[in-house]
Amino acid sequence: MRHLNHPAKISRLHRGGALIEFGLVVILLVMIVGAIVEFGRVFWYYDALTKATRDSARLISLAPKETIASTASGDAQDLAILAATNAGVTPRLTRANVVVDCLNAAFQIENCVDGTAPANVRVSIVDFQVTIGGWIPLLLSNGASTNWQPTLDPHTTMRYLP
Repeated sequence: MRHLNHPAKISRLHRGGALIEFGLVVILLVMIVGAIVEFGRVFWYYDALTKATRDSARLISLAPKETIASTASGDAQDLAILAATNAGVTPRLTRANVVVDCLNAAFQIENCVDGTAPANVRVSIVDFQVTIGGWIPLLLSNGASTNWQPTLDPHTTMRYLP
């Protein structure tokens, strides 16, 4: 009498199926974890850039009106660049990425002029692109990897306190 359903034979067959299932699930989990890490990094960068604009806006909102255009605007840009660099944001910000605006009471942009106090000040980060898929490549359903480059544009507006 032959036993077709021998326990050792069934066990080996199940192990092979489990290994294939594990391989498929691991690939999917690695892709999900990679996406979580990449999107988390983008949120970290956005938060760091927002904090940099807030610190710079605070600096210029307390600057004397006699030097608001000549010195304070440049100092605010440098502070934003330094804060973003210290937070580990890459690529590095430049002065072209940091815009300092003086605003009137209706929050419309006006020229910063030494000796004239604006009603409000705004510091903005402009044209800063971060690459999603830069650390961990994101895979598409067809198996190709891709990068996505959204633009982050945080800004902070504060009342000028002469």
